[in-house]
Amino acid sequence: MRRISMVAGLALAVAVLSGCPKAYPNCDKDDQCQERGEVCVQGQCQECATDANCKEGFTCQANKCVPKPPECTTDTQCGSGRICEVGKCTDAQCKDDAQCPGGGKCERGRCQAPSNTCSANSDCGEGQECKGGQCVTAQASACDWEPVRFGFNEFSLDSEAQGRLSSLADCIKATQGRITLQGHADDRGTEEYNLQLSNRRAASVKRYLTDLGVPAGRLATVGYGETRPLSSASDEEAWAQNRRVEFKR
Repeated sequence: MRRISMVAGLALAVAVLSGCPKAYPNCDKDDQCQERGEVCVQGQCQECATDANCKEGFTCQANKCVPKPPECTTDTQCGSGRICEVGKCTDAQCKDDAQCPGGGKCERGRCQAPSNTCSANSDCGEGQECKGGQCVTAQASACDWEPVRFGFNEFSLDSEAQGRLSSLADCIKATQGRITLQGHADDRGTEEYNLQLSNRRAASVKRYLTDLGVPAGRLATVGYGETRPLSSASDEEAWAQNRRVEFKR
């Protein structure tokens, strides 16, 4: 019995000398905390000891990784010629209106998009003019927006229509905004047939313009059949007016 007691005592002494691993969150070194992604700080496993233990954009406070405070929240914290963008001080975007594209205004170091409302051409940006209280691209008013005409029961483009569309394509590419191509037919034929014919006419114009480089996304098509005549008379002159594709901006 005395021998057994001596062996047990010796084993306990060896265990104490060799150092039994401490139970979490107690620790003696970082290795004992690594499984949880932590470090040993004064005998306790903690999230961090210094900023180096935290990922980018975070700082160590009270042994916890927390987001770094922003460098700034207002422009006044950044000094002259600088502005606060997303919590950081950066150089101002502009010093005067001349540095802002498209007629924009420089306000407190930032370029602001110009207002689309106006009372005179001077209120609009370069290349624009005031029409009906709105700034529009000056070139747009010079485009020939007259309807494209079609022959009886036709949706293909004749040489005259192709020539007009060639000029119009260049004008459209110099402007902005979407255009709706509205197809129409005269009242001869069934309502259903005329609707299909008007859609084909609008599609023909769109296809020709896109072949000339006008982005398809800027062109929408719609067919109205015989429902929107320019003339209600029943003669060739009236029918010729009604067989058309109009441009709506």
